[in-house]
Amino acid sequence: MALDQDWDDEVDEDKDGTEMSFLDHLEELRWHIIRSMASILIFTIAAWIFRNEIFGIIIMGPTKVDFWTNQVLCRLAEMTGWTSLCLKQADFILQSREVSGQFMMALTQSIIVGLMFAFPYAFYEVWRFIRPGLKEKEQKAARGAVFWVSVLFFIGVSFGYFLVAPMAINFLATFKLDPSIQNQFDINDYISLLSMLTLACGLTFQLPMIAFVLSQVGILTPSFMREYRKHALIVILLLAAIITPSPDVISQLLVAFPLFGLYEISIIVSGRVLRRKMREEAAEAND
Repeated sequence: MALDQDWDDEVDEDKDGTEMSFLDHLEELRWHIIRSMASILIFTIAAWIFRNEIFGIIIMGPTKVDFWTNQVLCRLAEMTGWTSLCLKQADFILQSREVSGQFMMALTQSIIVGLMFAFPYAFYEVWRFIRPGLKEKEQKAARGAVFWVSVLFFIGVSFGYFLVAPMAINFLATFKLDPSIQNQFDINDYISLLSMLTLACGLTFQLPMIAFVLSQVGILTPSFMREYRKHALIVILLLAAIITPSPDVISQLLVAFPLFGLYEISIIVSGRVLRRKMREEAAEAND
């Protein structure tokens, strides 16, 4: 929170009290974009330097039997009897079918890692551009936005990487129409699947922040979310079924429970925003 406060203070110091023209706004936006892209480039270069370690430990991690999540799922399978949860052996082969396949794979993984680690600073730059256009009350209400957006993003990415991705890879890699068919996947397809699952979860975990913004502008209310809680639960179960292609009920519930928890947190966030707005309106009426 202190770090985010310093960032907010820096934004305030950049203001000179004069109105900016449309071209000035474009110039300001251009520099925010340049700094965001520079941060992504720096992390991408760092990821390229350590590309072998990233590929061997992080990218290939969910495919290994000794991966932390796979070990936990195997213990869960022993307790519940759902043996399909346990990844006994990665029964598939990853291969590169193009001359430039491995180079493009290394470049792709470096860019994705760069995007993920640069996300907090890139969002901070976007926030620096948007924040001066907000009213003082709105700026005060949104204090800590960079911090919470970043925290929720990395929690979502971790959820996707440690839980969703291993279960999806386990099911898709072992699914066969006939034992005579051998699974041989292109490495780029595997990286695309892994990155899609992790980044999608990172964005999905922004639900409380989305609820905060919509509640702040008066579009969303906690009573509305409570009224449609059952509908939201159905949508979450469907989303969990899509994210985890495995037909196991336990796999879907492992994904659905955190998502439903996010929905409940969003109701709390919306309620706090509504109560604060009511207090402010009451204070203005008394004045």
